[in-house]
Amino acid sequence: MTADALTAAIHAELPAAAAGDRAAYSRIVALCQNSVTAIALAIVRDVPASEDIAQEAFLSAWQNLRRLQSPASFLPWLRQITRNLARDHLRARKRAPRGVDDVDAAIEAAADPQPTPCERLLDDERQRAAAELISALPDDSREVLLLYYREGQSSQQVAALLGLSDAAVRKRLSRARAAVREEMLARFGRFALDSAPSLAFTSLVATALTVASPPAAAAGLLGAGAAAGGKTLAQVLLGAAGSIAFALVAAFAGIYLGLRKQLKGAIDAAERYALIRSAVICALVSIAFVAALMLIAHSGRGGWWLPTAATLAFIGVVMWQTQVTQPRALRRRHALEAARDPLAAARQRRRERVQSWLGLVVGVGCGLGGLVLGLIESGRL
Repeated sequence: MTADALTAAIHAELPAAAAGDRAAYSRIVALCQNSVTAIALAIVRDVPASEDIAQEAFLSAWQNLRRLQSPASFLPWLRQITRNLARDHLRARKRAPRGVDDVDAAIEAAADPQPTPCERLLDDERQRAAAELISALPDDSREVLLLYYREGQSSQQVAALLGLSDAAVRKRLSRARAAVREEMLARFGRFALDSAPSLAFTSLVATALTVASPPAAAAGLLGAGAAAGGKTLAQVLLGAAGSIAFALVAAFAGIYLGLRKQLKGAIDAAERYALIRSAVICALVSIAFVAALMLIAHSGRGGWWLPTAATLAFIGVVMWQTQVTQPRALRRRHALEAARDPLAAARQRRRERVQSWLGLVVGVGCGLGGLVLGLIESGRL
């Protein structure tokens, strides 16, 4: 694959991946895994550790993909995540007390006893040889040379993956060739190919994606909560519990307080029934709205129109209940009040209309504002 084709392929998969499509992101992993593991390996000089770091980098990028402003920023952003994680790994290793590595090795051996002592010695020797090969190279040439051999010795491909010019890549390759013997360079080429991540690496990351939170967030007030969800609907709801609880408590409190005030002056059972029925409809619609947003967030599909349609439908039902159904239920009471004191009744109706429309404007404004913010944050808009 040429450098241009590689970049185009990544850019083509990003919109679907940002919307929560794990298969699309897995294809991005397959395209980028050589460069990400090479960056990590150049820093930590340890093949298994570099693959662990690369997996963590891909998962971190997946979980934060909705923050990406432009497809062109993806590769630089992913490279920076990888370098930061690799440096964190080195700092943690330096801070670890003596003996910790031996304890870790013993635990690994107990958990996976298949390798024989001889095989473990060979693995240790290979790791030492790899570290020596990498250490022999100039610092700024390690990533370039590793990726150069892994990408079929294409300097243009390396340039595209590392965000460098082709001339800069060739210069670093030349510096590396001048720094080490031809025999060592040949050994390094074989090592770079042998240590490159295989299809198993892609499969491992793809499996991890199923338990990592999706990048797409629900619209509006559920944006932050949905982004913390997991692979099942129950986990999504649990991750968004704070947002859901706040939204439902606020909605139910408003419905209850409004209903209690209206029921105080109810003239008969028919009016009470109509008012209670309207309040129950508003409560059920609130629950349905929250559930719809959570399902949309979990599916990762629908772009901007599904959360928009759900929000507008919710607003429409609430407006109908507060501006049409409830005034109809109160019509007879208002007529009796007007017959007793026309001026006082007229003032009260004006005050109620102002309060109703003010609440409606503020509520709709906040709802639509939250919708737009959620769509932008989730990458749907």
